[in-house]
Amino acid sequence: MGITIVDYIIVIAYMSAIAVFGILSGGKQKSVKDYFLGSTRVPWWAVCFSIVAAETSTLTFISIPGLAYLTNLNFLQLTVGYLIGRIVIANFFLPAYFRGELSTAYVYLENRFGVKTRSFASIVFLFTRTAADGVRLFATAIPLKLMLDISYPFAIVIIAAVTLIYTYTGGVKGIIWVDVIQMFIYLGGAILSGIFLLNMLPEGWTSVLNAASLENKFSLVNLGFDNGVSGFFFQPYTLLGGLLGGAFLSMASHGTDQLIVQRLLATKDLKHGQKAIIGSGVLVIIQFAVFLVLGIMLYAFFGKIEMKSDEIFPYFIINYLPTGVTGIIIAGLFAAAMSTIAGSVSSLSSSTMMDLFIPYFGKYVPEEKHLRVSRIFTVMWTILLIGSALFFMNSPKAVVELALSIASFTYGGLLGTFMLGLINKKAKQEDALAAFVAGILIMVTVISLKLVAWTWFTLIGVLASLIVGSLLASLTERESKN
Repeated sequence: MGITIVDYIIVIAYMSAIAVFGILSGGKQKSVKDYFLGSTRVPWWAVCFSIVAAETSTLTFISIPGLAYLTNLNFLQLTVGYLIGRIVIANFFLPAYFRGELSTAYVYLENRFGVKTRSFASIVFLFTRTAADGVRLFATAIPLKLMLDISYPFAIVIIAAVTLIYTYTGGVKGIIWVDVIQMFIYLGGAILSGIFLLNMLPEGWTSVLNAASLENKFSLVNLGFDNGVSGFFFQPYTLLGGLLGGAFLSMASHGTDQLIVQRLLATKDLKHGQKAIIGSGVLVIIQFAVFLVLGIMLYAFFGKIEMKSDEIFPYFIINYLPTGVTGIIIAGLFAAAMSTIAGSVSSLSSSTMMDLFIPYFGKYVPEEKHLRVSRIFTVMWTILLIGSALFFMNSPKAVVELALSIASFTYGGLLGTFMLGLINKKAKQEDALAAFVAGILIMVTVISLKLVAWTWFTLIGVLASLIVGSLLASLTERESKN
Protein backbone atom coordinates (compact mmCIF):
# COMPACT_ATOMS: atom_id res chain seq x y z
CA MET A 1 0.00 0.00 0.00
CA GLY A 2 3.05 2.26 0.39
CA ILE A 3 3.79 5.22 2.63
CA THR A 4 1.21 8.02 2.76
CA ILE A 5 1.16 11.55 4.18
CA VAL A 6 -0.81 10.22 7.16
CA ASP A 7 2.06 7.86 8.02
CA TYR A 8 4.57 10.70 7.81
CA ILE A 9 2.42 12.83 10.13
CA ILE A 10 2.19 9.99 12.67
CA VAL A 11 5.98 9.48 12.70
CA ILE A 12 6.74 13.22 12.99
CA ALA A 13 4.12 13.70 15.72
CA TYR A 14 5.47 10.71 17.65
CA MET A 15 9.09 11.84 17.55
CA SER A 16 8.14 15.40 18.58
CA ALA A 17 5.97 14.16 21.44
CA ILE A 18 8.60 11.72 22.72
CA ALA A 19 11.27 14.45 22.80
CA VAL A 20 8.98 16.73 24.83
CA PHE A 21 8.01 13.88 27.17
CA GLY A 22 11.67 13.04 27.78
CA ILE A 23 12.46 16.64 28.69
CA LEU A 24 9.51 16.95 31.09
CA SER A 25 9.90 13.54 32.75
CA GLY A 26 13.60 14.09 33.39
CA GLY A 27 12.93 17.20 35.46
CA LYS A 28 15.70 19.57 36.47
CA GLN A 29 19.14 18.26 37.35
CA LYS A 30 21.22 20.05 39.94
CA SER A 31 24.17 17.66 40.03
CA VAL A 32 26.01 14.97 38.10
CA LYS A 33 24.27 12.36 40.28
CA ASP A 34 20.87 13.73 39.23
CA TYR A 35 21.94 13.64 35.59
CA PHE A 36 23.43 10.15 35.45
CA LEU A 37 21.62 8.29 38.25
CA GLY A 38 18.28 10.11 38.50
CA SER A 39 19.00 10.69 42.21
CA THR A 40 18.25 6.96 42.64
CA ARG A 41 14.50 7.59 42.79
CA VAL A 42 13.32 5.66 39.73
CA PRO A 43 10.75 2.84 40.36
CA TRP A 44 12.07 -0.67 39.73
CA TRP A 45 9.33 -1.53 37.22
CA ALA A 46 10.22 1.51 35.10
CA VAL A 47 13.89 0.44 35.15
CA CYS A 48 12.78 -3.09 34.21
CA PHE A 49 10.97 -1.82 31.10
CA SER A 50 13.86 0.52 30.33
CA ILE A 51 16.37 -2.35 30.37
CA VAL A 52 14.30 -4.32 27.86
CA ALA A 53 13.92 -1.26 25.62
CA ALA A 54 17.64 -0.45 25.81
CA GLU A 55 18.69 -3.94 24.71
CA THR A 56 16.09 -4.04 21.92
CA SER A 57 17.47 -2.25 18.89
CA THR A 58 16.14 -2.02 15.36
CA LEU A 59 18.31 -5.07 14.67
CA THR A 60 16.11 -7.09 17.02
CA PHE A 61 12.89 -5.64 15.62
CA ILE A 62 13.61 -6.66 12.03
CA SER A 63 16.14 -9.51 12.38
CA ILE A 64 14.41 -11.83 14.84
CA PRO A 65 11.21 -12.20 12.76
CA GLY A 66 13.50 -12.79 9.77
CA LEU A 67 15.41 -15.44 11.72
CA ALA A 68 12.21 -17.36 12.54
CA TYR A 69 11.08 -16.97 8.91
CA LEU A 70 14.25 -18.81 7.84
CA THR A 71 14.51 -21.31 10.71
CA ASN A 72 12.34 -22.01 13.79
CA LEU A 73 11.96 -21.17 17.51
CA ASN A 74 15.40 -22.49 18.61
CA PHE A 75 16.48 -18.92 19.43
CA LEU A 76 14.20 -19.02 22.52
CA GLN A 77 16.70 -21.38 24.18
CA LEU A 78 19.08 -18.41 24.26
CA THR A 79 16.51 -16.19 26.01
CA VAL A 80 16.12 -18.73 28.81
CA GLY A 81 19.89 -18.43 29.23
CA TYR A 82 19.43 -14.64 29.40
CA LEU A 83 17.10 -15.10 32.39
CA ILE A 84 19.53 -17.47 34.14
CA GLY A 85 22.33 -14.93 33.69
CA ARG A 86 20.19 -12.15 35.21
CA ILE A 87 19.38 -14.29 38.24
CA VAL A 88 23.14 -14.71 38.78
CA ILE A 89 23.62 -10.92 38.42
CA ALA A 90 20.87 -10.26 40.98
CA ASN A 91 22.40 -12.57 43.58
CA PHE A 92 26.16 -12.03 43.10
CA PHE A 93 26.87 -8.82 41.16
CA LEU A 94 24.27 -6.39 42.46
CA PRO A 95 25.08 -6.91 46.17
CA ALA A 96 28.67 -5.86 45.37
CA TYR A 97 27.44 -2.85 43.35
CA PHE A 98 25.06 -1.59 46.03
CA ARG A 99 27.67 -2.04 48.76
CA GLY A 100 28.90 1.55 48.99
CA GLU A 101 28.40 4.62 46.81
CA LEU A 102 28.84 3.43 43.23
CA SER A 103 28.33 5.69 40.21
CA THR A 104 29.39 3.28 37.42
CA ALA A 105 29.94 -0.46 36.99
CA TYR A 106 33.69 0.09 37.00
CA VAL A 107 33.92 1.68 40.46
CA TYR A 108 33.70 -1.89 41.77
CA LEU A 109 36.90 -2.76 39.90
CA GLU A 110 38.68 0.18 41.55
CA ASN A 111 37.45 -0.86 44.99
CA ARG A 112 38.54 -4.44 44.38
CA PHE A 113 41.76 -4.02 42.36
CA GLY A 114 42.73 -0.36 41.91
CA VAL A 115 42.20 2.74 39.80
CA LYS A 116 44.16 1.41 36.79
CA THR A 117 41.77 -1.52 36.37
CA ARG A 118 38.78 0.81 36.57
CA SER A 119 40.24 3.18 33.97
CA PHE A 120 41.21 0.36 31.61
CA ALA A 121 37.75 -1.25 31.82
CA SER A 122 36.09 2.11 31.20
CA ILE A 123 38.25 2.84 28.13
CA VAL A 124 37.53 -0.63 26.70
CA PHE A 125 33.82 -0.03 27.29
CA LEU A 126 33.94 3.38 25.55
CA PHE A 127 35.58 2.01 22.40
CA THR A 128 33.43 -1.13 22.24
CA ARG A 129 30.13 0.65 22.91
CA THR A 130 30.88 3.37 20.34
CA ALA A 131 31.63 0.81 17.64
CA ALA A 132 28.80 -1.61 18.45
CA ASP A 133 26.12 1.07 18.81
CA GLY A 134 27.41 2.86 15.74
CA VAL A 135 26.50 -0.35 13.89
CA ARG A 136 23.07 -0.37 15.55
CA LEU A 137 22.48 3.25 14.64
CA PHE A 138 23.36 2.47 11.03
CA ALA A 139 21.08 -0.58 11.11
CA THR A 140 18.19 1.76 11.89
CA ALA A 141 18.78 3.51 8.58
CA ILE A 142 18.27 0.29 6.59
CA PRO A 143 14.49 -0.10 7.04
CA LEU A 144 13.95 3.65 7.35
CA LYS A 145 15.61 4.22 3.98
CA LEU A 146 13.18 1.73 2.45
CA MET A 147 10.17 3.14 4.25
CA LEU A 148 10.75 6.89 4.10
CA ASP A 149 12.82 6.99 0.91
CA ILE A 150 15.62 9.04 2.49
CA SER A 151 19.39 8.57 2.50
CA TYR A 152 21.25 6.60 5.17
CA PRO A 153 23.11 9.64 6.58
CA PHE A 154 19.87 11.65 6.84
CA ALA A 155 18.09 8.83 8.70
CA ILE A 156 21.06 8.46 11.07
CA VAL A 157 21.17 12.17 11.87
CA ILE A 158 17.39 12.38 12.47
CA ILE A 159 17.47 9.53 14.99
CA ALA A 160 20.55 10.88 16.77
CA ALA A 161 19.28 14.49 16.87
CA VAL A 162 15.89 13.65 18.41
CA THR A 163 17.55 11.30 20.90
CA LEU A 164 20.07 13.99 21.87
CA ILE A 165 17.32 16.49 22.71
CA TYR A 166 15.83 14.51 25.59
CA THR A 167 19.11 12.83 26.61
CA TYR A 168 20.84 16.22 26.95
CA THR A 169 18.04 17.81 28.96
CA GLY A 170 16.36 14.92 30.79
CA GLY A 171 19.36 12.83 31.82
CA VAL A 172 19.01 9.15 32.71
CA LYS A 173 15.68 9.72 34.44
CA GLY A 174 14.19 11.14 31.25
CA ILE A 175 15.72 8.30 29.25
CA ILE A 176 14.20 5.63 31.51
CA TRP A 177 10.69 7.09 31.35
CA VAL A 178 10.92 7.53 27.58
CA ASP A 179 12.08 3.90 27.32
CA VAL A 180 8.93 2.77 29.14
CA ILE A 181 6.83 4.41 26.40
CA GLN A 182 9.17 3.17 23.63
CA MET A 183 8.86 -0.45 24.73
CA PHE A 184 5.09 -0.43 24.50
CA ILE A 185 5.22 1.33 21.12
CA TYR A 186 7.54 -1.13 19.36
CA LEU A 187 6.11 -4.23 21.05
CA GLY A 188 2.58 -3.03 20.37
CA GLY A 189 3.55 -2.42 16.75
CA ALA A 190 4.80 -6.00 16.42
CA ILE A 191 1.60 -7.42 17.97
CA LEU A 192 -0.53 -5.19 15.72
CA SER A 193 1.33 -6.50 12.67
CA GLY A 194 0.62 -10.05 13.83
CA ILE A 195 -3.11 -9.31 14.14
CA PHE A 196 -3.23 -7.95 10.59
CA LEU A 197 -1.25 -10.95 9.35
CA LEU A 198 -3.72 -13.39 10.88
CA ASN A 199 -6.63 -11.56 9.29
CA MET A 200 -4.94 -11.71 5.87
CA LEU A 201 -4.34 -15.46 6.01
CA PRO A 202 -7.17 -17.58 4.50
CA GLU A 203 -7.70 -19.70 7.61
CA GLY A 204 -6.06 -17.49 10.21
CA TRP A 205 -4.04 -19.36 12.83
CA THR A 206 -4.80 -22.70 11.15
CA SER A 207 -2.87 -21.47 8.08
CA VAL A 208 0.10 -20.68 10.35
CA LEU A 209 0.01 -24.15 11.94
CA ASN A 210 -0.24 -25.89 8.59
CA ALA A 211 2.65 -23.95 7.02
CA ALA A 212 4.82 -24.28 10.13
CA SER A 213 4.30 -28.04 10.45
CA LEU A 214 5.69 -28.65 6.96
CA GLU A 215 9.06 -27.06 7.89
CA ASN A 216 9.02 -27.90 11.64
CA LYS A 217 8.92 -24.17 12.42
CA PHE A 218 7.71 -24.67 15.98
CA SER A 219 10.81 -26.70 16.94
CA LEU A 220 11.87 -25.26 20.29
CA VAL A 221 14.64 -27.54 21.63
CA ASN A 222 17.74 -28.46 19.64
CA LEU A 223 20.19 -30.79 21.39
CA GLY A 224 22.71 -30.10 18.61
CA PHE A 225 24.16 -33.57 18.04
CA ASP A 226 22.77 -34.03 14.52
CA ASN A 227 26.21 -33.35 13.01
CA GLY A 228 28.22 -35.15 15.69
CA VAL A 229 30.18 -33.75 18.63
CA SER A 230 32.51 -31.76 16.36
CA GLY A 231 29.58 -29.90 14.79
CA PHE A 232 27.99 -29.21 18.18
CA PHE A 233 30.11 -26.11 18.86
CA PHE A 234 29.46 -24.65 15.42
CA GLN A 235 25.69 -24.45 15.94
CA PRO A 236 24.66 -21.25 17.73
CA TYR A 237 21.17 -22.27 18.87
CA THR A 238 21.58 -25.57 20.71
CA LEU A 239 20.12 -26.24 24.15
CA LEU A 240 23.45 -26.19 26.00
CA GLY A 241 24.91 -23.44 23.81
CA GLY A 242 21.78 -21.35 24.29
CA LEU A 243 21.58 -21.80 28.06
CA LEU A 244 25.30 -21.33 28.76
CA GLY A 245 25.95 -18.82 25.99
CA GLY A 246 22.84 -16.81 26.83
CA ALA A 247 23.63 -16.83 30.56
CA PHE A 248 27.23 -15.64 30.18
CA LEU A 249 26.36 -13.12 27.47
CA SER A 250 23.64 -11.69 29.74
CA MET A 251 26.00 -11.63 32.72
CA ALA A 252 28.48 -9.63 30.65
CA SER A 253 26.04 -7.26 28.95
CA HIS A 254 23.81 -6.68 32.00
CA GLY A 255 26.26 -7.22 34.84
CA THR A 256 29.38 -5.39 33.63
CA ASP A 257 28.22 -3.03 30.87
CA GLN A 258 27.55 0.53 32.03
CA LEU A 259 24.60 0.78 29.59
CA ILE A 260 22.53 -1.49 31.87
CA VAL A 261 24.27 -1.10 35.23
CA GLN A 262 23.62 2.67 35.09
CA ARG A 263 19.88 1.94 35.10
CA LEU A 264 20.12 -0.55 37.96
CA LEU A 265 22.03 1.97 40.08
CA ALA A 266 19.15 4.43 39.55
CA THR A 267 16.80 2.22 41.59
CA LYS A 268 16.11 2.82 45.28
CA ASP A 269 18.10 -0.08 46.75
CA LEU A 270 19.40 -3.61 46.16
CA LYS A 271 15.99 -5.28 46.44
CA HIS A 272 14.49 -3.00 43.80
CA GLY A 273 17.50 -3.48 41.52
CA GLN A 274 17.10 -7.26 41.77
CA LYS A 275 13.41 -7.03 40.85
CA ALA A 276 14.28 -4.88 37.84
CA ILE A 277 16.97 -7.17 36.41
CA ILE A 278 15.09 -10.47 36.93
CA GLY A 279 11.82 -8.96 35.68
CA SER A 280 13.57 -7.80 32.52
CA GLY A 281 14.65 -11.40 31.87
CA VAL A 282 11.05 -12.62 31.99
CA LEU A 283 9.91 -9.79 29.71
CA VAL A 284 12.66 -10.54 27.20
CA ILE A 285 11.50 -14.15 26.83
CA ILE A 286 7.94 -12.95 26.15
CA GLN A 287 9.17 -10.27 23.74
CA PHE A 288 11.34 -12.62 21.69
CA ALA A 289 8.52 -15.17 21.58
CA VAL A 290 6.31 -12.48 20.00
CA PHE A 291 8.98 -11.56 17.43
CA LEU A 292 9.68 -15.20 16.56
CA VAL A 293 6.02 -16.17 16.16
CA LEU A 294 5.59 -13.10 13.96
CA GLY A 295 8.36 -14.49 11.74
CA ILE A 296 6.55 -17.82 11.44
CA MET A 297 3.37 -15.94 10.49
CA LEU A 298 5.33 -14.14 7.77
CA TYR A 299 6.45 -17.54 6.45
CA ALA A 300 2.84 -18.72 6.37
CA PHE A 301 1.88 -15.55 4.48
CA PHE A 302 4.71 -15.34 1.92
CA GLY A 303 6.03 -18.88 1.71
CA LYS A 304 9.56 -19.10 0.35
CA ILE A 305 10.51 -15.92 -1.51
CA GLU A 306 13.83 -14.60 -2.80
CA MET A 307 14.59 -11.85 -0.30
CA LYS A 308 17.04 -11.20 2.52
CA SER A 309 15.60 -12.27 5.85
CA ASP A 310 16.08 -8.75 7.32
CA GLU A 311 13.93 -7.32 4.53
CA ILE A 312 10.90 -9.58 5.01
CA PHE A 313 9.24 -7.67 7.86
CA PRO A 314 9.93 -4.16 6.44
CA TYR A 315 8.61 -5.34 3.05
CA PHE A 316 5.37 -6.51 4.67
CA ILE A 317 5.00 -3.25 6.59
CA ILE A 318 5.42 -1.10 3.48
CA ASN A 319 3.32 -3.10 1.04
CA TYR A 320 0.57 -4.77 3.05
CA LEU A 321 -0.38 -2.72 6.12
CA PRO A 322 -3.07 -0.05 5.81
CA THR A 323 -2.48 3.69 6.04
CA GLY A 324 -1.86 4.84 9.60
CA VAL A 325 -0.84 1.41 10.84
CA THR A 326 2.33 1.66 8.72
CA GLY A 327 3.11 4.96 10.45
CA ILE A 328 2.68 3.35 13.87
CA ILE A 329 5.05 0.50 12.96
CA ILE A 330 7.64 2.95 11.61
CA ALA A 331 7.31 4.85 14.89
CA GLY A 332 7.99 1.51 16.60
CA LEU A 333 11.22 1.19 14.61
CA PHE A 334 12.23 4.68 15.70
CA ALA A 335 11.33 3.75 19.29
CA ALA A 336 13.57 0.66 19.27
CA ALA A 337 16.42 2.71 17.82
CA MET A 338 16.11 5.73 20.10
CA SER A 339 15.91 3.68 23.30
CA THR A 340 19.21 1.97 22.45
CA ILE A 341 21.02 5.11 21.30
CA ALA A 342 19.83 7.24 24.25
CA GLY A 343 21.07 4.64 26.72
CA SER A 344 24.34 4.36 24.84
CA VAL A 345 24.99 8.11 24.85
CA SER A 346 24.16 8.44 28.54
CA SER A 347 26.29 5.45 29.58
CA LEU A 348 29.23 6.65 27.48
CA SER A 349 28.97 10.12 29.00
CA SER A 350 28.61 8.84 32.57
CA SER A 351 31.60 6.50 32.25
CA THR A 352 33.71 9.26 30.70
CA MET A 353 32.75 11.68 33.46
CA MET A 354 32.82 9.37 36.48
CA ASP A 355 35.62 6.96 35.57
CA LEU A 356 38.02 9.25 33.71
CA PHE A 357 37.30 12.98 34.00
CA ILE A 358 36.56 13.34 37.73
CA PRO A 359 39.37 11.00 38.96
CA TYR A 360 42.03 12.61 36.74
CA PHE A 361 40.82 16.14 35.94
CA GLY A 362 38.01 16.86 38.41
CA LYS A 363 40.21 18.84 40.77
CA TYR A 364 40.97 21.36 38.02
CA VAL A 365 37.28 22.09 37.33
CA PRO A 366 34.91 23.47 40.01
CA GLU A 367 32.25 20.97 41.08
CA GLU A 368 29.43 23.32 40.12
CA LYS A 369 30.60 23.06 36.49
CA HIS A 370 30.65 19.24 36.41
CA LEU A 371 27.03 19.06 35.22
CA ARG A 372 27.85 21.34 32.29
CA VAL A 373 30.86 19.17 31.41
CA SER A 374 28.63 16.08 31.56
CA ARG A 375 26.26 17.61 29.02
CA ILE A 376 29.19 18.49 26.76
CA PHE A 377 30.23 14.82 26.87
CA THR A 378 26.63 13.89 25.92
CA VAL A 379 26.88 16.02 22.77
CA MET A 380 30.37 14.73 22.02
CA TRP A 381 29.38 11.05 22.20
CA THR A 382 26.28 11.64 20.07
CA ILE A 383 28.50 13.10 17.33
CA LEU A 384 30.98 10.23 17.66
CA LEU A 385 28.16 7.66 17.39
CA ILE A 386 26.97 9.35 14.20
CA GLY A 387 30.54 9.16 12.88
CA SER A 388 30.76 5.49 13.84
CA ALA A 389 27.46 4.75 12.06
CA LEU A 390 28.64 6.52 8.91
CA PHE A 391 31.92 4.57 9.04
CA PHE A 392 30.15 1.20 9.14
CA MET A 393 27.82 2.11 6.26
CA ASN A 394 30.29 0.64 3.78
CA SER A 395 31.02 -2.55 5.71
CA PRO A 396 30.45 -5.68 3.57
CA LYS A 397 29.59 -7.74 6.66
CA ALA A 398 25.98 -8.24 7.80
CA VAL A 399 25.13 -5.70 10.50
CA VAL A 400 23.85 -8.31 12.96
CA GLU A 401 27.09 -10.32 12.77
CA LEU A 402 29.12 -7.12 12.97
CA ALA A 403 27.40 -5.86 16.13
CA LEU A 404 27.68 -9.24 17.87
CA SER A 405 31.33 -9.66 16.89
CA ILE A 406 32.35 -6.25 18.25
CA ALA A 407 30.74 -6.89 21.63
CA SER A 408 32.13 -10.43 21.81
CA PHE A 409 35.75 -9.26 21.53
CA THR A 410 35.65 -7.68 25.01
CA TYR A 411 32.65 -9.10 26.90
CA GLY A 412 34.46 -12.28 27.95
CA GLY A 413 37.52 -10.47 29.27
CA LEU A 414 35.41 -7.88 31.06
CA LEU A 415 33.11 -10.40 32.74
CA GLY A 416 36.08 -12.63 33.54
CA THR A 417 37.81 -9.74 35.34
CA PHE A 418 34.68 -8.99 37.39
CA MET A 419 34.31 -12.67 38.29
CA LEU A 420 37.99 -12.87 39.19
CA GLY A 421 37.41 -10.12 41.73
CA LEU A 422 34.35 -11.86 43.16
CA ILE A 423 35.78 -15.40 43.26
CA ASN A 424 39.53 -15.09 43.81
CA LYS A 425 40.36 -13.02 46.88
CA LYS A 426 44.12 -13.39 46.25
CA ALA A 427 44.11 -11.69 42.84
CA LYS A 428 45.80 -8.26 42.65
CA GLN A 429 45.53 -5.42 40.15
CA GLU A 430 48.38 -6.69 37.93
CA ASP A 431 46.72 -10.12 37.77
CA ALA A 432 43.38 -8.54 36.80
CA LEU A 433 44.87 -6.37 34.05
CA ALA A 434 46.80 -9.30 32.57
CA ALA A 435 43.70 -11.50 32.73
CA PHE A 436 41.61 -8.82 31.00
CA VAL A 437 44.12 -8.43 28.16
CA ALA A 438 44.53 -12.22 27.83
CA GLY A 439 40.75 -12.63 27.51
CA ILE A 440 40.59 -10.04 24.73
CA LEU A 441 43.55 -11.52 22.81
CA ILE A 442 42.17 -15.04 23.00
CA MET A 443 38.79 -13.81 21.76
CA VAL A 444 40.44 -12.05 18.82
CA THR A 445 41.94 -15.43 17.86
CA VAL A 446 38.72 -17.41 18.39
CA ILE A 447 36.54 -14.95 16.45
CA SER A 448 39.03 -14.37 13.63
CA LEU A 449 39.48 -18.11 13.03
CA LYS A 450 35.75 -18.83 13.59
CA LEU A 451 36.60 -21.72 15.93
CA VAL A 452 33.09 -21.92 17.47
CA ALA A 453 29.60 -20.41 17.05
CA TRP A 454 29.09 -16.90 18.49
CA THR A 455 27.04 -18.13 21.47
CA TRP A 456 30.22 -19.68 22.94
CA PHE A 457 32.35 -16.53 22.60
CA THR A 458 31.69 -14.93 26.00
CA LEU A 459 32.10 -18.19 27.95
CA ILE A 460 35.50 -18.84 26.34
CA GLY A 461 36.66 -15.29 27.10
CA VAL A 462 35.53 -15.62 30.72
CA LEU A 463 37.32 -18.95 31.22
CA ALA A 464 40.50 -17.58 29.63
CA SER A 465 40.52 -14.53 31.90
CA LEU A 466 39.74 -16.53 35.04
CA ILE A 467 42.44 -19.13 34.33
CA VAL A 468 45.12 -16.56 33.52
CA GLY A 469 44.21 -14.33 36.47
CA SER A 470 44.07 -17.23 38.95
CA LEU A 471 47.40 -18.68 37.76
CA LEU A 472 49.12 -15.31 38.07
CA ALA A 473 47.61 -14.78 41.53
CA SER A 474 48.92 -18.18 42.67
CA LEU A 475 52.39 -17.43 41.28
CA THR A 476 52.46 -14.04 42.97
CA GLU A 477 51.45 -15.56 46.30
CA ARG A 478 54.09 -18.29 45.98
CA GLU A 479 56.82 -15.75 45.22
CA SER A 480 55.81 -13.57 48.15
CA LYS A 481 56.09 -16.55 50.50
CA ASN A 482 59.58 -17.35 49.21
